Order: sequence, then structure tokens, then C-alpha cells
Amino acid sequence: MDSDKKPNIIVTRRLPDAVHARLVDLFDATLNANDTPFSQEQLKSAVKTADVLVPTVTDKIDADVIAAAGSRLKLIANFGAGTDHIDIAAAHAKNIIVTNTPGVLTEDTADFAMALILAVPRRLVAADRLTRAGEFKGWTPTGILGHRVRGKKLGIVGMGRIGQAIARRAHAFGLKVHYHNRAPVSPPIEDALHATYWPDLDSMMANMDIISINCPSTPQTHHLISAERLAAMPAHGVIVNTSRGEIIDEAALAAALASGQIAGAGLDVYENEPKIHPGLLGLPNVILAPHIASATHESRLEMGEKVMINIRALYDGHRCPDRVLPP
Repeated sequence: MDSDKKPNIIVTRRLPDAVHARLVDLFDATLNANDTPFSQEQLKSAVKTADVLVPTVTDKIDADVIAAAGSRLKLIANFGAGTDHIDIAAAHAKNIIVTNTPGVLTEDTADFAMALILAVPRRLVAADRLTRAGEFKGWTPTGILGHRVRGKKLGIVGMGRIGQAIARRAHAFGLKVHYHNRAPVSPPIEDALHATYWPDLDSMMANMDIISINCPSTPQTHHLISAERLAAMPAHGVIVNTSRGEIIDEAALAAALASGQIAGAGLDVYENEPKIHPGLLGLPNVILAPHIASATHESRLEMGEKVMINIRALYDGHRCPDRVLPP
């Protein structure tokens, strides 16, 4: 690549001002100032003229969008770690590099997952609502009783970077850490995390007090948490999801929560985002967050920096450090 050339960058969503300023300084950048998500037609138009597309999780970069790409498009530099919204195989077949921003979201997402793991059993949001409604009349022995977290069994579904970060936090809070993964992590990591591996997800879910979803979205994990698996959980069980909404059958979850089949849930992601299953909206035993697990000033700036490093590496003739290859 010609390192003297300023590549044309099209950014699909509004990013932090500091990231925008750096993009404009370094590249010929077209920004989305009003933050309105691109339509599929706008995405197709963008890939026809851009050297680099900078999308986010809200953009569906499917085979049709990739097919519309012009010969100029060399890189899809995703602003985010997850790439299930991008047809990586189609991009690879067309010699378009795909990169992401791994690592910088791990600790913030784990913090948020841990917040939900603590807040749901202790009924924190329900207590807040009661207080704001003027119903707090003073301390009472039976007011807003929740469940102790210490000593409970946490089952982590997906023991990657974020799963391991949650395990470290959970152990510090006195939770007993268990996990299901495609394969066990290495013995030194397992020992350091004080974690027990379950090769069978059904067996693990039936024996856990709290489940945390931290696996990627793939065809194999779609509705991984099904009605049958929810039914296998104990009645006092809690489920937390900070990964991808479609991993849980949302209708089945709403039914399980409404019937008391399980005790509670903490959700940051949804199956048909931004729409939320209407059965969840009126339930007092679910915390609904607006996809903010990684939403810190620090993470957004670091994500932007990774995007720029990948673009600069390509145009300086180097290998993009965060390239994502087809599975």
C-alpha cells in the first residue's frame, strides 16, 4: 500500500469526538455526525466508494453488501470485538481484510456482567424502584429479600477472555466457579481461576445457581439456551447475558421468568435488538440494560485506537494486527 496516500474512510456511526478528530487528521474520513444507522442500501453505496469501511455491531455486512463492494475496498475495520454481523467468508473470498478490536472490551464487559450477577439476586433494581415510588417506609426484616451471592455456584458458558475475567471477579466474591466451553482451558488457567469444567451444558445448568452467557454468536449457539435448558435450571436460578441476545430463546426466557420457573435475569443484549420481547418489559424479576456492558469512555477510545492502528498498518504495508479470518 502507498503509505503517502490518505485512504478514504467511511464511518457508519458516531464515535467519540476524540476518535473522530484523529480519523480526520490521519485519513480522508467521512463521518456519520447524526448517528443514524446506515440502511443496507447506504452500506452498499459506502463499500462502492470507500477504501476502508468502519462499521459497528448495528451494521449487517452480509454477502449482498460484500458483493456490492468496489475494487477500492481493502479493509473492513470493525469498531467492536464481535464480528458475527459481518460475512467474513464472503469478504475473504473477495480479498477484503476484516479486523476487530479485541481485548479492550474485556474488563469493562466483565465488570458489567459481575454487576448483574450481584444485582439480580439482591433485587437491587426492584429496591430502587420501590424507593423512588415512595414506598420505602423504613427498615423491615422482610423488605426486598434477595439471595446471598457468596457460596453460590456460577456457571460460565464460554471461557474466553471475558469468561475468564468474570471468573476472576466471581472467585473474589466467594462464588464457586464452573464453566462449559468447547474444550477445557489449560490446567494452569483452570487452577488460577479456581474453575471446574463441565463437558455437558445440560448437566451444568441443572446444578448452577447463576448462569453467565459469554460465548460468541454462531449458528451453533443460536438459542443455545432453549426452553428445555431453562426448565432444567433450579427455581432459584438466575441467568445473565452480556454476549449476544440470540443465544437465549427470548420468548422462552420471558415465559420462564413470568411463571417463576427461574427466579431472575439480567440482560444487556436482545434477540431482535433494539426490540425487546414484550413479555420481558413488565416483569419485576429481570434487569434490562441497553447494550452497555462495554460502554466506558476508556473502552471507546481504545477501540478507536485499535481501528486506526489496523488501518495504518495496512497502508504502511504491514499485517493488520487484529485480522479476523473465516472459521
